[in-house]
Amino acid sequence: MTRRRWIADEFSDGRASLLGQNAAHLARVLRARVGDEHTLVCDGEVRNGTIVSVGDERVEFALGEVIGAGDQPEITLLMAVYKFDRMEWAIEKCTELGATKIIPVIARRTDAHLAAAALKRVERWRRIVHEAAQQSRRQRLPEVTEPVKLKAALGLDAPVRLLLNEKEHAKKIFDALSENDLPVAFAAGPEGGWTDDELAEFASAGWQSVTLGSTILRAETAAIAALAILSATLV
Repeated sequence: MTRRRWIADEFSDGRASLLGQNAAHLARVLRARVGDEHTLVCDGEVRNGTIVSVGDERVEFALGEVIGAGDQPEITLLMAVYKFDRMEWAIEKCTELGATKIIPVIARRTDAHLAAAALKRVERWRRIVHEAAQQSRRQRLPEVTEPVKLKAALGLDAPVRLLLNEKEHAKKIFDALSENDLPVAFAAGPEGGWTDDELAEFASAGWQSVTLGSTILRAETAAIAALAILSATLV
């Protein structure tokens, strides 16, 4: 059975710790004992670790050899804020598929009450990303930023910036990529899609419109499908 990989909450020379819920799960549910061995992610490095102390709120490890390093392509996802249950499912799946940074965006079609509540959801989104990253054995914990308005996100520095645009019918995602096009940013819109004004703003800022095909997808489906294509193309 594949051994679970943990993302260290704290680490320094030769030591790492799991805190809070991670520590409680390892201590109480998995019944961790001093001397047990696990693998841990410490700032992009995967290392062997041996438990040296166990508590309900803190499990400490002595770190051993490095057995892997982060080599995943850098993919930043601009995700318009929409219904939280669907959005959170998309955040989880996009983490599993390789997103390295997620920027929630307040779009013009984001409901006012969701926009107002988004800032309070950030810590929950980070917990979802943390758990999904551990489950999928990611080598680096993706970053989730605080929500921003679209204008603040348009100037994102990336060699390739792609916009999922249901009005684009010719240029597919993989036609806009090559193996050396890193990092990549892509923007997935809200329910109802981006407005014409927003599409114009993207174009003025140099973003390329791409298509996922002729069918109209839900916001969460579009984000997940695009991330899967990007990850498969850029590996």
